[in-house]
Amino acid sequence: MPETSDRLLSLDAFRGLTIASMVLVNNPGSWAYVYGPLAHAEWHGWTPTDLIFPYFLFIVGVAIPFSFRRRLAGGARRLDLFAHVIRRSLILIVIGLAMRAVPDFDFGEMRLYGVLQRIGLVYFAAGGLYLWASARGRMAAAAGLLLGYWAVMMLVPVPGSAPGDLSPDGNLAAHIDRMLMPGRLWSGTWDPEGLLSTLPAIATCLLGIFCGERLQSGRSGRRLAGEMWMAGAAMVALGLAWDLVFPINKNLWTSSYVVFTAGTALLLLGTMFWAIDVKRWRGAWSAPFTACGMNSIAIFVASGMVAKTMVRIPAPDADTSSLYDWVFRNGFQSWAGDYNGSLALALAQVVFWLAVAWLMHRRRIYIKI
Repeated sequence: MPETSDRLLSLDAFRGLTIASMVLVNNPGSWAYVYGPLAHAEWHGWTPTDLIFPYFLFIVGVAIPFSFRRRLAGGARRLDLFAHVIRRSLILIVIGLAMRAVPDFDFGEMRLYGVLQRIGLVYFAAGGLYLWASARGRMAAAAGLLLGYWAVMMLVPVPGSAPGDLSPDGNLAAHIDRMLMPGRLWSGTWDPEGLLSTLPAIATCLLGIFCGERLQSGRSGRRLAGEMWMAGAAMVALGLAWDLVFPINKNLWTSSYVVFTAGTALLLLGTMFWAIDVKRWRGAWSAPFTACGMNSIAIFVASGMVAKTMVRIPAPDADTSSLYDWVFRNGFQSWAGDYNGSLALALAQVVFWLAVAWLMHRRRIYIKI
């Protein structure tokens, strides 16, 4: 390892960049004016936006060995650490549900799936496997999740559809979600954070754990960066090859998508690790992202709730539907146009929340769960 503190600054910066990207794509001035790379792929395939969520789960996995290894070496009981995993998982799920519920609290028809809910479930499973399974056991679990998901999605028939139907309504994951959560799904008939597709998402986190353990192996920083680049390139190639028979699809979280996105995450993290922790190229370019990474959940929740609140506040005039729309039309669209104005408002929110994270960091305010 390079000469760094126990905290891996490149991982914080990668996490902060991921959260900033979430703010960017989740908060355009208008959903009618979004450039293609800043929107999700309609179904099969991918855009840069489709990389963001798996990056966060991969980062969660990388952080797990750094979080638990020292505690285990210091004599902490695995059962106590697992209780901590359960607590954090439940908090994430509750926060996700609360963000969904406010301000209507319409629990009768409220969507129960969501981003934080998936993170909570994945952290619970991956954290438990880290504490109770060997490295080989976790490797077998990851392979089993990916191959098993491929098998059931391609071989198990759904009533009214042929085996291997991966259409939005005809696939097995959507069928299960319709049975479990009727009337509560994101798209009515399917959900991008559904139950069955959470299983391969656990593999995304497990791949991050393998990376985190490798970073703790004691090898030189240059060698570790090279290993991440080589492994990342191999996984990207494998994901693209798997895509030929099991398409890359974020909404289904297909096995090819897991391997491909983990590969790109390794390439990006390897580059940031080499620059920040090995070469020690730090400064104004990385500091805002590092600060954001240290308060990632707080920034994600706050940015989402502020935007949601602005959408609910009545507009100052009759020509706009909400305060958010009024700000877009008068503060950005009026001078930048439709698409550029929509992007400008999203970028303004990224800058604002990075500034908030930086101020929190300067004051040493860290909101942990």
